[in-house]
Amino acid sequence: MSRTELDPPSLKKDDITMAANRSANADRRARIEEMRRAEQSRERRNRLITIGVSGIVVLGLVGFGTFVLMKKSDEQDAKEAAAKAPIKSEQSWDAKKLGRNHVETAVKYDMKPPVGGDHHPVWMNCDGVVYDKAINDVNAVHSLEHGAVWVTYSKKADKADVEKLAAKVGKTKYTLMSPVDDQSGAIMLSAWGKQVTVDNAADPRIDAFFTKYVQGPQTPEPGAACTGGVGQ
Repeated sequence: MSRTELDPPSLKKDDITMAANRSANADRRARIEEMRRAEQSRERRNRLITIGVSGIVVLGLVGFGTFVLMKKSDEQDAKEAAAKAPIKSEQSWDAKKLGRNHVETAVKYDMKPPVGGDHHPVWMNCDGVVYDKAINDVNAVHSLEHGAVWVTYSKKADKADVEKLAAKVGKTKYTLMSPVDDQSGAIMLSAWGKQVTVDNAADPRIDAFFTKYVQGPQTPEPGAACTGGVGQ
């Protein structure tokens, strides 16, 4: 049998193999294309989810920021309102008539505790300091000039009230506290040209006095130091 007679069956077999390979390649490309489309779909879905979550986070932050700003604004408004509101039974002296000379001699004050007047060149430390013994008026008045509130108490004050006030003073800058046995009231609060007497530490006028006069508008020297002075 001649070679020519054998060629046709061999060619048919090769054609079948080539066709099968083309079909397999087509199937593989189809699967790859399907996988690519699925991956693109996942990426689009993930991008949409990320954008959505980011939008929610941004809106939440904006909302929270707005809430914080509104809260601060409300607190500032409340503080300003408290600063303008009169304090019941508060005594006031004309600040312009209170001397402010620095002296190193004893000074006779018209009120007890004093709320202003000539005073020693060095102030009492008043960065939330609680003194357990009497302090010099002339140094304490200098602290008032710097915007401090001076809390004083006599033996008539209840021990629990003294402890509560000491805790409040201890965490409030520009305040100081000390005993004054011969003052008229059990508990008294003094600022430059201002004073109020209360019976106990629960009196709401205490918070009002602190809010209004710690570094308040009555301060002759706002921002002046309350440390670096003298202590006991």
